[in-house]
Amino acid sequence: MEAGNLPAERYVNFTIQDAYYLVKVTDMLQNLSTSVQKPADLSEFFRGRYKSYSSFRDYFLNMYFLKGVSDIIPTPAIKKYISDYETVMNTKEPIYFAVSLLPCSRLWVWLANKVEMKQSFAYYAWKKDNKDGHPEKHYTKLLNKYLNVTDKEAYRIFRMQMQNEHDFFASS
Repeated sequence: MEAGNLPAERYVNFTIQDAYYLVKVTDMLQNLSTSVQKPADLSEFFRGRYKSYSSFRDYFLNMYFLKGVSDIIPTPAIKKYISDYETVMNTKEPIYFAVSLLPCSRLWVWLANKVEMKQSFAYYAWKKDNKDGHPEKHYTKLLNKYLNVTDKEAYRIFRMQMQNEHDFFASS
């Protein structure tokens, strides 16, 4: 992307897989937005994340003229990523699902701000669309309240999801 010579089909493949990811994670957030009732701030977090993801999912699918993702065959990287989210959702306390969302939400903003490219490059729109977010506003207070810096499970989940982000980018 930065050099301006990323083959278009690789970007398209990434975007298709990202649509799949977005729909599946939004579905999980919908589940959590109704099932997590207490504590109130965690419940509100999941309702807010669901509302945000749902809105973006609708925009994204509409932008690419998609009705859904049922015909998308997930790559092994996305399949594992989604499976890891499901495992966290189904086997851990809900706060750990918030941890699992953090790598994706922070990485895209970080990458968009690190990548240097000319406005004339085909992928400049990606940079522009992702560079101004402030995902920490949704996470910092909540994670600091319920977790401490020595929480090994939070660290493991964060690292796992960061590796999934790496694998997703590398596989596209």
